[in-house]
Amino acid sequence: MKPIMELKDVTKSYGDIMALDHVSFKVRQGEIFAIAGPNGSGKTTMLRIMAFIDTPTSGEVHFNGVKVSDENRSQIRTKCTMVFQKTALFNTAVYKNIAYGLKLRGFSKKEMDERVKDVLGLVKLNGYERRLAKELSGGEQQRVSLARALVLDTELLLLDEPTANLDPKSMSIIEETVSRVNRERRNTVVMATHNLFQAETITKRAALLLGGKIVEVGKAQEIFRTPSKHLASFARLENVFSGTSIILKEGTSLIDVGDGVEIEAAMRKSGKMSVFVRPEDIILSRKPISSSARNVFKGRVVEISDLESVVRLKVDAGKQFVVQITKRSFNEMQLNVGSEVFLTFKASSVHVV
Repeated sequence: MKPIMELKDVTKSYGDIMALDHVSFKVRQGEIFAIAGPNGSGKTTMLRIMAFIDTPTSGEVHFNGVKVSDENRSQIRTKCTMVFQKTALFNTAVYKNIAYGLKLRGFSKKEMDERVKDVLGLVKLNGYERRLAKELSGGEQQRVSLARALVLDTELLLLDEPTANLDPKSMSIIEETVSRVNRERRNTVVMATHNLFQAETITKRAALLLGGKIVEVGKAQEIFRTPSKHLASFARLENVFSGTSIILKEGTSLIDVGDGVEIEAAMRKSGKMSVFVRPEDIILSRKPISSSARNVFKGRVVEISDLESVVRLKVDAGKQFVVQITKRSFNEMQLNVGSEVFLTFKASSVHVV
């Protein structure tokens, strides 16, 4: 499959700061490609260059085999659209927000009506045409932003952390929509994310970006399921535990990480190993919940960090776990330092470093 976009030895500097350091990779036509990395690794800078919003300090960008230059950049830019992490909607109706790009391109009222209705169905916001965009919830606003990009039906769709800090319902809808437009419309999608599970499950190929450098490119499952020093560097930020694993009769593994904590993982591996669990994959509750999840721990909240739309908590359950929940959930549970809570997560949410 031919590449729709190729970056060749691209660098981007801001004064003495090098945001991208000699980056080279290809995005194949019709695929969903993930750029995974922690905050500050250069993901947004890379997407802005791929969207032709910013220009590289050095190196080349090719689109459909054509080298992008000052002469053709404006024309090629119309073939791409980018959804930013921070939603910026007009203070008007949802319809006008979504139809804005179509209006600039000279579409008729009938064509705009049909396209807007179609994409609102995709993001499950049917009937929201007359609602004021800025009065919607954060998750609904992000879905409007996605619809505004999808309505243009460009060859390349660039998504910057499209589900960061969203409620589970909106996250699921956005992931489902991205997969659907790729499958049915054959739109090429490049998604920047720090969510390794998302990168692994939605995409087939990915690049791991650390400190402005591409350190791995290949099949997503191979990158995120194969232990490597690069993945360890990314993953050790939070919820990384080391211990000894034994294989259970059920086909899963039980890892003793010390202090009375045993973590069950959906794998068949024994011996010494390190595993990690993403904060977003842990369900926090005041009481034990009934589910098929294999890992349930009782603990106490020891630290709370308010990050506007989400709250991150440290919970001592023998080992310290970092958990991320929405502000709404935090308020509903009336949590404080010292609150007794339960942590629940699936065996499939445990990943080997």
